[in-house]
Amino acid sequence: MMRRSQEEKREIIHLVEHSELPMKRTLDELNVPRSSFYRWYQKYQEEGEEGLIDRRPNPSQFWNHIPQAVREQVVKLALEHPDRSSRQIAWLFTDEQGYFISESSVYRILKGFDLVESPAFRVMSAKDKFDHPTKRVNELWQTDFTYFKIMNWGWYYLSTILDDFSRCILAWKLTSTMNATDVQETLEIALRKTGLDHVNVLLRPRLLSDNGSCYLSHDLENYLQCKHIEHTRGAPYHPMTQGKIERYHRSMKNVVKLQNYYSPEELERELTHFVDYYNNQRYHESLDNLTPMDVYTGRSKEVLEKRAEIKKQTLQARRLQNLQTQAVQV
Repeated sequence: MMRRSQEEKREIIHLVEHSELPMKRTLDELNVPRSSFYRWYQKYQEEGEEGLIDRRPNPSQFWNHIPQAVREQVVKLALEHPDRSSRQIAWLFTDEQGYFISESSVYRILKGFDLVESPAFRVMSAKDKFDHPTKRVNELWQTDFTYFKIMNWGWYYLSTILDDFSRCILAWKLTSTMNATDVQETLEIALRKTGLDHVNVLLRPRLLSDNGSCYLSHDLENYLQCKHIEHTRGAPYHPMTQGKIERYHRSMKNVVKLQNYYSPEELERELTHFVDYYNNQRYHESLDNLTPMDVYTGRSKEVLEKRAEIKKQTLQARRLQNLQTQAVQV
């Protein structure tokens, strides 16, 4: 069973108390057994924070103790990727090193070196998912605009198309305008990249947008009809509208806007790098810690099975190593 520190238990209790979700679903999202939470919470109510201290034998005495060399490799990897959370570091380490280490273990290791600021737990908002989630790629495409200011050039607009099921960025286009033609050109890029521009498939993607003037255009309506693409516009101020692409734009701008840009070409180069990172390297908790491209290209099962085998072999090796260490000590 996973060992939790006093700080982790306190943070979990805080998250459960302030979550918009029912307690059971919140604990499921955190991967915390209800029996454990009830035990912690009772101790917390009776003894305060002192009741959250783990008074069992030191975890280093357990068979699952992580070797010091592995701990040092985790810290090194985290220093090489300061933009990644402890959760992402855990899966990056597993995939690159072929050695399993849990998210909570990585968090504790990095916390000991003051390399993380808060526990690596996130409770999903009740409005983070559709009532009827998509079940396949190219079932629903989300699209939206965001904007950048380029030094001495003024405002530029980024049109993006995201596959709802995989969160993969299928197309983007930087423009000096924000009109129906820009939307059509971005869609053309997505259709070409996915092969849907020349493949006759029965199930065409639906397009989800907001109610901006460029999406209300008759020209866009005619274009979508010709492409046999159904268009859904989200209700104004509805919390479910385009949640995924809006979060993508926020995440992207948090990185890309860290520096100034003096030409559209310079910004386009940075956007190209970020999209490649986002699609191919960034692990998403909502995708079982896979990348969008893993899901979009159908590699999910292969990657998860490989990770399961790595975990099995790692735990067997760790158990054997610690048994041998105990035997030497005796």
